[in-house]
Amino acid sequence: MNKVMLIGNVGKDPEIRYIDNGVCTAKVVLATNTPGYTLPNGTQVPDRAEWHNLLFWRKIAEVVERYVRKGDKLYVEGELRTRNYTDHQGIVRYITEIWVNNMEMLTPKSQSSTANTPSTPEASKTEAPF
Repeated sequence: MNKVMLIGNVGKDPEIRYIDNGVCTAKVVLATNTPGYTLPNGTQVPDRAEWHNLLFWRKIAEVVERYVRKGDKLYVEGELRTRNYTDHQGIVRYITEIWVNNMEMLTPKSQSSTANTPSTPEASKTEAPF
């Protein structure tokens, strides 16, 4: 089973693109946080932030385009995918992305950075059609 579930904060506004026949895609960078703790010997282990590359397709990407902004808190479900590419220096690079198929917006409407927030619960929870 390949399933990823994350709750985190959007690091920057989504990158939106329309490709083949008007299919909407959205890229979002999501930060998750692991709280720090204290070891039995008194050593402090600090909080740790992890950054995730999210990819949205079709209708769910259109929802992201309309409602998601930097700083918003999201719950996402998807699958982990890794791909590679060759950069301009000829070096093969690898990137790991989460292809999101379910999203729930967790930022309260009053705190959202956009005036066009969803007005119904159905608008805040979206599943990809694939």
